[in-house]
Amino acid sequence: MINIALIGCGRIAKRHSDLLGTGTIQGARLAAVCDSVPEKARAIGEKYNIPWFTSIDTMLSSNIDINAASVLSESGLHAEHAIKVASYGVHVIVEKPMALTLTDADKMILACDKNNVKLFVVKQNRFNIPVIQLRKALEAGRFGKLVLGTIRVRWCRPQGYYDQDSWRGTWALDGGVLTNQASHHIDLLEWMMGDVESVFARSTTALVNIEAEDTAVATLKFQNGAIGIIEATTATRPKDLEGSISVLGEKGSVEIGGFAVNEMKVWQFTEPEPEDADVMKKYSVNPPNVYGFGHQAYYEHVIDCLENNSAQLVDGIEGRKSLELISALYESIETGKEVFLRFNPKKCRLGVRNEK
Repeated sequence: MINIALIGCGRIAKRHSDLLGTGTIQGARLAAVCDSVPEKARAIGEKYNIPWFTSIDTMLSSNIDINAASVLSESGLHAEHAIKVASYGVHVIVEKPMALTLTDADKMILACDKNNVKLFVVKQNRFNIPVIQLRKALEAGRFGKLVLGTIRVRWCRPQGYYDQDSWRGTWALDGGVLTNQASHHIDLLEWMMGDVESVFARSTTALVNIEAEDTAVATLKFQNGAIGIIEATTATRPKDLEGSISVLGEKGSVEIGGFAVNEMKVWQFTEPEPEDADVMKKYSVNPPNVYGFGHQAYYEHVIDCLENNSAQLVDGIEGRKSLELISALYESIETGKEVFLRFNPKKCRLGVRNEK
């Protein structure tokens, strides 16, 4: 049995605790929770009858057997908390984005290597049922030459969402739609289309009062010659519209839509295969919320990796790739110029703290 603790008991923690605290994940159990706000930690602790803490050090130095900890705190604190977890010899599971700066991401990877623990970056949408089919088609070469990849995140986050916590929408601890809501989709785009050569991006803060952006668009050039488009906004009104990805190639086109990259919209190839006829029917499942079904599959993957030493789908190095791409988007927004990857951020404000 893999005993998992939660660090951070905010909005996303409900999803994690619902899975781990109810025995849904075979081979895993919720061992303890921690949050600097006592009421938040107590609520989950009492719900599942497990110990709760307000200090990471106190929790990890207790006599509770903890094999792994899921870091669900504010994005800007992910690195600090992950490094602390690793120092106790505990495996690290960290929600997206793994960090807000490339320097912090590198420190996390180094800390986990030094302490001989695994680092898992949560990218649950890679486990969505239609996404798996798209990836299989790409690996089988069914698209031929890739031409265009696009993502669209058209979600609704009103002012009340950002007012829930003072860190939301700040550069130091959160970022905007690119870092938060669209980070999974950006990861999918790069995973499907390949490494990015350069980006050009624009953004605006259209409908809410936050430091970072609520709307952004970008064009990408991939190393394989394909081009891409990112469209991301939390200014859709009055409710969520879609979270989608499209991949177009010389031999086929696939579009996955729904509000959580969960519904197969288009599946067509110039060289059809027998199973194509059932794809639209078999691989379109409506999830209960924007988190989709992927967290369960992701935790099952984590348990498999820890118990059987299986290969990780998204380790620290893989998780860093989408963070570098997001950082490049912000660099382009700030400079008004095309930004080539691999680069050292100079103007990107993400993760920068103005210490007083």
